[in-house]
Amino acid sequence: MAHSSNLLLAASAVLLVTVPAVFPVAREARAVEPARPMALRGVMEKLGRDMQGVTGAISREDWTTVAYLAQGIARHAEPPLAEKMRILAWAGTDSGTFRSFDGQTHEAAVAMGEAAKRGDGQAVIAAFASVQKSCLACHQGFRQQFVEHFYGQR
Repeated sequence: MAHSSNLLLAASAVLLVTVPAVFPVAREARAVEPARPMALRGVMEKLGRDMQGVTGAISREDWTTVAYLAQGIARHAEPPLAEKMRILAWAGTDSGTFRSFDGQTHEAAVAMGEAAKRGDGQAVIAAFASVQKSCLACHQGFRQQFVEHFYGQR
């Protein structure tokens, strides 16, 4: 009985050593497998759709829709806590800047919603420009390095 279990252990050890050498393509395929999208990607995609919706609503002077979308932009979903911690750890000493862009976006979206409720088109457009500026600043400051770090893409 002990002899057969030792034989089984030896055979398992041989397989563990030889299978990767015999099938190197499988190991390489795993290495280049794309990273699973983070929850933040879904948040950003939703924000992009909402921003496009605001653009259309402004062109129609549909302030009710602008106010509704602005609320969603201001109070957008956040990634799960574990993901947020990974992102902030990655941002390191720039995490304050990273978070401040989100705060600027929030404040500008709130102002846009309030202006829309008043029917003040000029203020809506000014606030919308502020939302876009904070989004652009964050994207220009972080997006490329973020994608390279978390997705291995350039």
